[in-house]
Amino acid sequence: MTAKQRVDQQPGFVLHSYPYRETSLIVEVFSRDHGRVGLVAKGARRPMSQLRGVLMAFQPLLIDWSGGGEMKTLVRAEWMGGQPLLAGQALLCAYYANELLMRLMPREDAHPRLHRAYGDTLRALAAGESQEVVLRRFELALLKELGYGLSLDVDADGEPVRGDARYAYIIERGPVSIDGRSDDDAAVVTGKTLLDMASGDFREPETVVQSKALMRRLIQHYLGGQVLQSRRVFTELFAFPGEPS
Repeated sequence: MTAKQRVDQQPGFVLHSYPYRETSLIVEVFSRDHGRVGLVAKGARRPMSQLRGVLMAFQPLLIDWSGGGEMKTLVRAEWMGGQPLLAGQALLCAYYANELLMRLMPREDAHPRLHRAYGDTLRALAAGESQEVVLRRFELALLKELGYGLSLDVDADGEPVRGDARYAYIIERGPVSIDGRSDDDAAVVTGKTLLDMASGDFREPETVVQSKALMRRLIQHYLGGQVLQSRRVFTELFAFPGEPS
């Protein structure tokens, strides 16, 4: 086995896992330097397996794997510690982030900045920060890193966005000034909301509301009609203003 077929001590997080055969698991991990990787965790479901209590979602791990095919073989996983357990609404917000990564991020496409943003998101949720703000920042980082970056400070004509103007955000074009008109086929936002999003400033209630509506429309577009189970569960259980977009 060549060195290229073996990866050791790779920081990563479990995004999803499901049973495989009688005693094993298929584990989807988000690694720092290799992106999303599918692993076979042999024997992980056995009562005495060392992997059984380690392969937990939302916990930082150091992961070793081997193999050159689409599915690798998990060799070792070590818990790095330092991440409090999530519960309640924060836990469902984290599942939402995982589901977005599973649906939108292709396998073996490295995104170290997104990996860092994901870790920051988990820590912020555990610390009790505003879930709406945490999710909007993660969604923006996700779309940017995957090549769907939003144009927030320049409109579709290449002009600077004006804080006192209103815009229809046209997917694949960007903000289009509507000068008091409405457009049912686009998310309508103020220029101030766009500029606040560009700077990561979500202190204004209007910015929070409008950015949520805009991100929901954009993410639904890029999901191509796929239904997010985390959003459905969140709405059924809580139905509060901080539901994932």
